[in-house]
Amino acid sequence: MVGLAAIGRTAWAQSTAQPAIKDMTVYKDPNCGCCSQWVDHVKKAGFTVTVRDTADMDSVKASFGVPNALASCHTARVGNYAIEGHVPADLIVKLLKEQPAGRGLAVPGMPVGSPGMEMGSRKDAYDVLLFDKAGKTRVYASR
Repeated sequence: MVGLAAIGRTAWAQSTAQPAIKDMTVYKDPNCGCCSQWVDHVKKAGFTVTVRDTADMDSVKASFGVPNALASCHTARVGNYAIEGHVPADLIVKLLKEQPAGRGLAVPGMPVGSPGMEMGSRKDAYDVLLFDKAGKTRVYASR
C-alpha cells in the first residue's frame, strides 16, 4: 500500500511539474518556407502538429481574434489559445502551464533570429505579446 501511495505522489508531482504537451493546428500559406521551419521547431519541442495550408489567412486570423496589428505569416491553435507568428516553443509551454487570461501569444512581423527566421548568428530583439479579446497587449516575454 505504501508503494502505491509513493507512485501516486510521484505521478502527481510529474503531472504538475510540466503541462501536458498539446496537439497544435497550424494554418499557413502553402508557399511559406519560414512557416514550415517554425512547425519543425514546435515539433522538436514535443508538440503534435497538424498543418493546414490555406491562402485565406485573413479569415483564419479573424476567426481566432488575432488583431491586425499583431499579424504575422502563420497562425496556430493550441488548447484554448491562438499563437500568431514566430513564438518560441518554450513560451507556448509556459503559456499552457500558467494559463493566463488572454486570447493568445503573438510575435508581430518576422523578427530575424526568432524560431523559423534564423539567419546565421544575427538575432534581432523582439517581444512576445499576450493579447486579449479586446486586442489589448502586454509583453509576455522579451528575447
